[in-house]
Amino acid sequence: MTGYAELHCLSDFSFQRGASSARELFERARDCGYAALAITDECSMAGMVRALEASESTGIRLIAGTEIRLQDGLRLVLLAEHRQGYSALCALISRGRRAGGKGGYELSREDLQQGLEGVLALWLPADTPVAADGIWLREIFHGRSWLAVELLREHDDDRRLADLLALGRRLGLPCVAAGDVHMHVRRRLPLQQTMTAIRYRRPLDQVADRLFRNGERHLRRLDALAGMYPPALLQETLRVAQRCRFSMNELKYGYPRELVPEGKTAIQWLRQLVDAGAAWRWPDGIPAPVRAQLDHELGLIGELEYEPYFLTVHDIVRHARSLGILCQGRGSSANSAVCYALGVTEVDPARSRLLVERFISRERKEPPDIDIDFEHERREEVIQYIYRKYGRERAALAATVICYRSRSAVRDVARVLGLPMDQVNQLSQVAGWRSGGEALAAGLRERGFDPDSALIRRIIALTGELIDKPRHLSQHVGGFVITDTPLHEIVPVENAAMPDRTIIQWDKDDLDRMGMLKVDCLALGMLSCVRRSLDLLQRHEGLDFSMATLPAEDAETYRMIQRADTLGVFQIESRAQMAMLPRHRPACFYDLVIQVSLVRPGPIQGDMVHPYLRRRRGEEAIDYPSQDLREVFERTLGVPLFQEQVMKLAIVAAGYTPGEADQLRRSMAAWKRHGGMEPHRIRITEGMLARGYTAAFAAQLFEQIKGFGSYGFPESHAASFAGIVYASSWLKCHHPAIFACALLNSQPMGFYSAGQIVQDVRRHGIAVYPVDVRHSDWDCSLEAAPLGRWALRLGLRQVRGCSPGMARRLTGERQRRAFHDVVDLCTRAGLDQRQRQLLADAGALRGLAGHRHRAQWAVAGVEPQLPLFGASSPGEAEVVLPLPTQGEDTLADYARTGLSLGPHPLRQLRARLTAAHCLDSRRLRARTARGRVRVAGLVTMRQRPQTASGLTFMTLEDEHGLTNVMVRPAVAEAWPQAYLEARLLLVEGDWQSLEGVGHLIAWRLRDLSGWLGSLDIRSRDFR
Repeated sequence: MTGYAELHCLSDFSFQRGASSARELFERARDCGYAALAITDECSMAGMVRALEASESTGIRLIAGTEIRLQDGLRLVLLAEHRQGYSALCALISRGRRAGGKGGYELSREDLQQGLEGVLALWLPADTPVAADGIWLREIFHGRSWLAVELLREHDDDRRLADLLALGRRLGLPCVAAGDVHMHVRRRLPLQQTMTAIRYRRPLDQVADRLFRNGERHLRRLDALAGMYPPALLQETLRVAQRCRFSMNELKYGYPRELVPEGKTAIQWLRQLVDAGAAWRWPDGIPAPVRAQLDHELGLIGELEYEPYFLTVHDIVRHARSLGILCQGRGSSANSAVCYALGVTEVDPARSRLLVERFISRERKEPPDIDIDFEHERREEVIQYIYRKYGRERAALAATVICYRSRSAVRDVARVLGLPMDQVNQLSQVAGWRSGGEALAAGLRERGFDPDSALIRRIIALTGELIDKPRHLSQHVGGFVITDTPLHEIVPVENAAMPDRTIIQWDKDDLDRMGMLKVDCLALGMLSCVRRSLDLLQRHEGLDFSMATLPAEDAETYRMIQRADTLGVFQIESRAQMAMLPRHRPACFYDLVIQVSLVRPGPIQGDMVHPYLRRRRGEEAIDYPSQDLREVFERTLGVPLFQEQVMKLAIVAAGYTPGEADQLRRSMAAWKRHGGMEPHRIRITEGMLARGYTAAFAAQLFEQIKGFGSYGFPESHAASFAGIVYASSWLKCHHPAIFACALLNSQPMGFYSAGQIVQDVRRHGIAVYPVDVRHSDWDCSLEAAPLGRWALRLGLRQVRGCSPGMARRLTGERQRRAFHDVVDLCTRAGLDQRQRQLLADAGALRGLAGHRHRAQWAVAGVEPQLPLFGASSPGEAEVVLPLPTQGEDTLADYARTGLSLGPHPLRQLRARLTAAHCLDSRRLRARTARGRVRVAGLVTMRQRPQTASGLTFMTLEDEHGLTNVMVRPAVAEAWPQAYLEARLLLVEGDWQSLEGVGHLIAWRLRDLSGWLGSLDIRSRDFR
């Protein structure tokens, strides 16, 4: 036998069908001596870039194709003969996917009626072939059609072979061997059968008729194939493969060109825009270093022909700002002089040191990296603008490949193996499925499972194989792909789950490999908050600021930050950030850049945080082994905190070229998943030793580099984030009522609930008024308060179940004429019984009714009236109702609004808590000495960061503020119910306070939730 090419093979991107990855398939094909391998995922090209990479690494030629099933049941394999044929396949897949629902497709014979030029067709006949199907195919794909003979030892293969050969001769269709491959090796059959059951959402024993009877659908060895197929059929696979000359590397991406005015080149127009922007940014004249930087960047952009990319980004930002949408670019290319002049970013490049190789690299030959953050509530306007401007044919969102994780894998496996849902839920709570071993066995025993039973062993094995398998395509959070020609000439387009969205079938990594432009249009809640704050500031204070014109380097703002008074502020609001602020004490903008980067997994895992803090406080000497490294690390006190520094280190200390340094950055990002850092360790060590550095220093730096892992934070991102940190901090410091109002109106976002935001603003002396139908709009608003200050009025948005439409009707009627009683309100605003009850329960009718009980009585008496009897309900005798108790009001407040302006629940329980020897948070913070204490509070947050060695951080709230609690794994395991479920938690532990930062180290937990009754307290857990 001289060779074989497999022409029908599914990878695991045929979701819940293919059981092997492209890499596994190509490695197996190489080991078996195949000449070529066709990847023919069902109506999909989603795995084709992975297949290209596997093909290049193994030397086995890739044939691009797809398997389709028409609506009448006809099954075909379609293969791309050349570039035009590949585009025809992508267009066909796009048509089918756009016609079907999410995850499905619809194709009929009409869709193939024109014959798809450049496409070869293999007919996959049913068990009982229909000759008319073959005749139709022969006519449509004249000279380009075959009858696929797939012998799988399921029936009488000799009889099947004879019948198909005879059919082919009768129809004039040449026959060719194929394997209907679903896995690379036979032993993957149990996983494939499990995936089949998952696809049909039924237990395995109920889909027996749909399961493959054996493992023959794998890549079989040549000698096995030779024993099954006539030589002519095997030779025909090679002839078909020779006709398929198309290579994925032929695909060339074209940038959109229509943004360039007629008569100008792209670089001329970009330079004109940059010059105009530079004159706006520097009205007193462009500094010479800036002019030189602009010229250098424009020269590089022109050399690499990236002008359309920057013009596209500029156009998107220009349109957003024309609509009053606050936006800001970030990323290595965004924080450049060109992008600053274009208005894409607000970070002056003079305030940060952009490494040119992170801007654009000649060696990398990839599009620049720019992310644009938009107000989260208005991003959709920008997305639809892009669709309108470029059309659905030329613009779509990138895909995200959703893969199985431990929990989803074990749930799906356990379900199809027939376990009841209560046991499925229990199994999904067990940790260690990925790593296995004794930790997994112990977790199973704890949940009542026997890890040695045959069923559990089977679940363990199948779950391990299913983890990391692609599950489905989802849409990227905002990565837009825009092309000069229709997208479907390069990659298929399909419907996203969200309406009015389309996605391509490739993800971010695929786009990088294929060199395609992606503009990330992302949503950022804090930009909504800042924009609302600036609008309120102009409306109520007459101050017209933008983010760029806020007073810079304000000392009072930095003092607030140093006190960790940052609840609600962007990025530095988490408990970990708050704990760091009094120690770091940021005092300038670049300190904020560092602060944003310090509390990240990379610096923490690389042991960079404590050395930096010690050096900043003068407790540790700063030693620069060379002047070159001093220039790299001086701004971060000799500690590598940013990706750019690691790249510069590799260049100056180890002899890397700029392009090689960028490859190091990529290897850093991927080494935990794929390895690949060892060559860099050797290269860096040898390079540093050759330049006079010690082996110990080289080893220390490399360990810090590895610590970045996939969490390395670029200075370019940190600088953009720091701008928003400063803006939100300045607003909170100088206009706390305005900031809190905007923050509440931008929810949900951030770490803190509306109740915590309201308590924080009240602690700052700002009056907060309740929801009241006489005064409240949908949004929270500001009202004049004594001493020239502003008070915060809660809006109807705070009432759970209240809709914007209901609020519009209510406020519209109120503008026409004030409401004189509850009946008047309910009648004129057209409130139904549920809506009336919502407002009464929320206390929003107190101003009209007096108190909750009277309001509830009043809404119960509202009756719909016929026009003959007027609009009002009949009058009723006055009924004297008791005032609600303080406890009743608190329960109702939390149930309907999630917060209360009355006494805090723990203030009402303080006597009982004191009797239980519990300190309040104010007395706890006043303690300077370590010691054992007992504290109780409402649980508002549980967090378990990956870098915390199993520690859980909990936040407890009482009437005086928040307490940080650290729970070790042993404590969590000793009191699991209190740890996971308590609403009111009593903690006994050791209080530790250092440099104004206090933590309670828990050693005993007790659930006091019963003391709260039905109080509706909600915690933000493990997010």
